[in-house]
Amino acid sequence: MSDTLPRLVDVFRRVFDDDTLQITPATTAGSVEAWDSVMHITLMMACEKAFGVRFRAGDVAGLKDVGELVGVIDRLRTR
Repeated sequence: MSDTLPRLVDVFRRVFDDDTLQITPATTAGSVEAWDSVMHITLMMACEKAFGVRFRAGDVAGLKDVGELVGVIDRLRTR
């Protein structure tokens, strides 16, 4: 089983400076108050650092929810 989601919770909490933030695979940008376009870039950079991956624009363009982000991270980690 992937450890990506629990680790991603920690990344989100650091980026959004909210130790109580809960995310699930169904979480979207619309469900996190401070998740705007600028925070999205900050979040993607934090994910790259935390997971040792490098996103391409096509990897993260059009992501619908955290579940899709987990899928992208898992795919990149197995390369």
